[in-house]
Amino acid sequence: MIKVTLKDGKVLEFDGKITAADVAKSISMGLFRASLAAKVNSKVVDLNTEITSDCEIELLTADSEEGMGALRHTSAHILAQAVKRLYPEVKLAIGPAIDNGYYYDFDADFAITPEILDKIEKEMAKIVKEDLELERFEMSRNEAIEFFKNQGEIYKVELIEDLPEDEIISFYKQGEFTDLCAGPHVASTGKVKAIKLLSIAGAYWRGDEKNKMLQRVYGTSFLKKSELEEYLNMLEEAKKRDHRKLGKELDLFSMNEAGPGFPFFHPKGMVVRNELENFWRKIHAKNKYNEIKTPIILSEELWHTSGHWDHYKDNMYFTKIDGADYAVKPMNCPGSILVYKSGMHSYRDLPVKMGELGLVHRHEISGALHGLMRVRTFTQDDAHIFMTKSQIKDEVLGVINLIDTVYKTFGFEYNVELSTRPESSMGSDEDWEAATNGLSDALDAAGLSYKINEGDGAFYGPKIDFKLKDCLGRTWQCGTIQLDFQLPERFDLNYIGEDGEKHRPVMVHRVVFGSIERFIGILIEHFAGAFPTWLAPVQVKILPVTDRANEYAKNLEAKLLDNDIRVEVDTRNEKIGYKIREAQLQKSPYMIILGDKEVEAGNLSVRSRVKGDMGAVSVDEFIASIKEEILNRTINQ
Repeated sequence: MIKVTLKDGKVLEFDGKITAADVAKSISMGLFRASLAAKVNSKVVDLNTEITSDCEIELLTADSEEGMGALRHTSAHILAQAVKRLYPEVKLAIGPAIDNGYYYDFDADFAITPEILDKIEKEMAKIVKEDLELERFEMSRNEAIEFFKNQGEIYKVELIEDLPEDEIISFYKQGEFTDLCAGPHVASTGKVKAIKLLSIAGAYWRGDEKNKMLQRVYGTSFLKKSELEEYLNMLEEAKKRDHRKLGKELDLFSMNEAGPGFPFFHPKGMVVRNELENFWRKIHAKNKYNEIKTPIILSEELWHTSGHWDHYKDNMYFTKIDGADYAVKPMNCPGSILVYKSGMHSYRDLPVKMGELGLVHRHEISGALHGLMRVRTFTQDDAHIFMTKSQIKDEVLGVINLIDTVYKTFGFEYNVELSTRPESSMGSDEDWEAATNGLSDALDAAGLSYKINEGDGAFYGPKIDFKLKDCLGRTWQCGTIQLDFQLPERFDLNYIGEDGEKHRPVMVHRVVFGSIERFIGILIEHFAGAFPTWLAPVQVKILPVTDRANEYAKNLEAKLLDNDIRVEVDTRNEKIGYKIREAQLQKSPYMIILGDKEVEAGNLSVRSRVKGDMGAVSVDEFIASIKEEILNRTINQ
């Protein structure tokens, strides 16, 4: 007798061996048809996986990330099968599911063009119509190597050769096509109802720029064509909001081949940046953080002590000073630690809260660079809190509330993940357990639901990640809270306790924006460049209809500037319709149109980007209204 516990706690009993599909059928045929995969004892598996002992099971439908992941993983195999049918000489590399889709890397001696992509997509549709069953089987390592050598699949052979000699290798077969794969997959190709190939990009084999450049084909798939159409519409909207395109059009920033991955901020971009930093400083001062500034270049020895050398040196830049080895900092935490260590601390001083808008540098391969989203230099809005173990819950809860306040200011919703110990880490099991429990207790106290992200913590401690959801439903990793027992130990940090003895503090690493650069990129796309008034580079555009209104416009400009309102006057000899269109393209929150009537009456004709024509308004009334909007950081989108 096998007992199967469902997600809702209900227990089902079965005689003899069963599969996850059998469990689904026993509940309802509707659930069986809707199920794409299953989670057995927390492991995602195929529906036809045998269950031979008591277990917990969750049936995964299209409502779950794991279910759609199985569907899209199968779609990647369909893509590879289609390519091999059409172009048998092409070599296969890897093809995983990713967020909202999948990709497959190919080694072809011809360029995969949009026309070829269309041909491949049509062949994929045929494979879906054939409704081929996906069959899982295993081979020994040597058998697997021989299998792919016979097919000339050099990349598959290399992957298998890197596995242990006693490893049993799993494969999936659909029709004439077989691929190396750990799974899981849906039951058959016919499950994939709607497919679209999206783009082609270059990708180094195994992500190493010393290896051959392959061709990566991206695609997505859904159970329904209507869902695919909705997603494609979202992608079109995302293209319009691309921060690289808008950054150029709005004159916010640029990238230059003189410094790949090193952004240049223009005057208007600096306004947005400075407003964000001013907001950061105000809210951190209110929450009793003290701002510090630490050097960009520090001795190599420091990075050995911190552990970054062992875990991060491939992403660091190095230099020599007076014959000694130094590194450009990839992270701010060692600098904060040295500030803490520069003085003595009592338990009465704790928590010590230090904030830093710290410039860091990290080496990213050129193919990974992407506007402001992936750069080689960026400013982290770091803060480090040194505390006693008894203060962990309250301090982490305080950070959670601060992050919540910041994100609500921009109108963002967010999801939360708790990431646990990774394979490559330092410290004892006891410390990791205590740190993980400290974070989960704070999340529970805050009343936040969260997902456990196994093995994705930092090398020195577990972390809470905040993923913003923008107006298109896309998620962005931004804020993080990392609890660290390791660096205080490695740097021999201490404080004097109530007993007069030395004790080891606990350290929290945290960011809210993540990086200023990336957060600006997210804001550009979220607001489509139409920033709320408090962030807008130009808050008011004054548009004289004729030269007769220029003097009145200049006087109005001076009055607005005196009230700390950012303003520009367009005195060009152009028609007013042209000036209005230009102001609209620059997404100015307010336009003031000044003609003879306004000059004579001493008032303003105001046009709001959100509300449209507001009619005649007095100067003082307008100033009071916009100042209140700026002060409250109102979002009128």
